[in-house]
Amino acid sequence: MQASSKPVVTATAAGNVARNESRGMWLGLIGVAVFSLTLPFTRIAVAELSPAFVAFGRAVVAGLCSLALLAWMRAPRPNAQQLRGLVITALGVVVGFPLFSSIAMRYVPAAHGAVVVGLLPLATALFGALRFGERPSAGFWLSALAGSAIVIAFALRAGGGSFHAADFALFAAVITAAMGYAEGGRLAQSMGGQNVIAWALVVALPVMLPVSLWLGWQDGLSASAPAWLAFGYVSLFSMFIGFFFWYKGLALGGIARVGQVQLLQPFMSLLGAAVIAGEALDASNMLFALAVIVVVAIGRRMAVRR
Repeated sequence: MQASSKPVVTATAAGNVARNESRGMWLGLIGVAVFSLTLPFTRIAVAELSPAFVAFGRAVVAGLCSLALLAWMRAPRPNAQQLRGLVITALGVVVGFPLFSSIAMRYVPAAHGAVVVGLLPLATALFGALRFGERPSAGFWLSALAGSAIVIAFALRAGGGSFHAADFALFAAVITAAMGYAEGGRLAQSMGGQNVIAWALVVALPVMLPVSLWLGWQDGLSASAPAWLAFGYVSLFSMFIGFFFWYKGLALGGIARVGQVQLLQPFMSLLGAAVIAGEALDASNMLFALAVIVVVAIGRRMAVRR
């Protein structure tokens, strides 16, 4: 009886892993859909507000919402080890990505920024492997590299064969975001996705609040309603609500695997930039999107040892 029960237990465990991975992919996709509008709305906001204020101010709005959420949930305080991870998370997704992407959006279209940010899945997988010991298979790495190559080819094509100076700010945004995604995804396994981003924002709030007040006083806050609505989106959705889904997805499905869903983000952003900011969208964009979708589907079937 003991010998016959082993395969049943193994099959059940394998089924649970598969279900968690599928659920993680869907939650990750919701998060990516929310994030995909970040660059178009950031571009609208920084047209009238300073990039630094948009970057730091949105963290303040989200941080105040986080204080209310944590108090309402009576969330336990993070321990010392979790606090170190939260600081790294905050440096990546609360400070680094918002600041560098806001600077870049002053100089390049949201569509161009979107394709460079398409390197995030590969960078996130690298951080997951180096920091937390995830071991994607060779097939997975080939799929990730293929998807990234498609994104880079798109960026070069859009830039006339060369990168813009603002691309360096975008590359810095990619590196810091990948660091924050991997660290936060790991923390979400023990803290929950909403707690991770909420505590990361609260940890950063003592610095972000005075800096934002000073920037608002220094640069002024005169802007149109569309600019403030765009600021509201990146504050509440990009900086706060989207992470509930994203970090939960990373915790369930794994950092490397779920991170590959981000390959779809550039093309969602292209659609968002066309609808929201009136940027051009042509048929070739959809061909690149289809190629990326195929790569994501292939990568989904490749093994990742956690």
